[in-house]
Amino acid sequence: MRLDDPWDEASAAGWGEADGVGGGAADGAPGPGEPPAGPSAAEIYLEVHRSEAFGEVRRRYRRFVLPAALAFLLWYLAYVVAATTAPALMARPVAGAVNVAMVAGLGQFLTTFLLTWAYARHARLRRDRAALDLRWDTQEMTRGAGQPAAGGPVR
Repeated sequence: MRLDDPWDEASAAGWGEADGVGGGAADGAPGPGEPPAGPSAAEIYLEVHRSEAFGEVRRRYRRFVLPAALAFLLWYLAYVVAATTAPALMARPVAGAVNVAMVAGLGQFLTTFLLTWAYARHARLRRDRAALDLRWDTQEMTRGAGQPAAGGPVR
């Protein structure tokens, strides 16, 4: 049984694959008489990773996710600690057979759904457009990655 990813070595765009067409060297370097190729896909992705736009998308993500995850974790731990250390408090009736533990447990579900909604809304309003623009720009830059400059032979 193989545990590794069978698609790991399959390149969808053919980047870095030597196919012997176009006279380039096996290592992807241009052959004699060929114009030098543009930046590689790896160089383009590193450039994008270092860009201010990418940093802003990551900062927006972190500004929401870290506080929200911490607040939810603390709320969950408070529920577990209260359930184990204060059983009398958790057993206190609220309305009829409904006690504090049941209300807090349902509150866990409610906050999960509210947090999911808030995350989706935050992503839609604050990150999706910037990330999509960055993606399109990156795809445009990588479209010619590893290809010879204009006028050169096509691999």
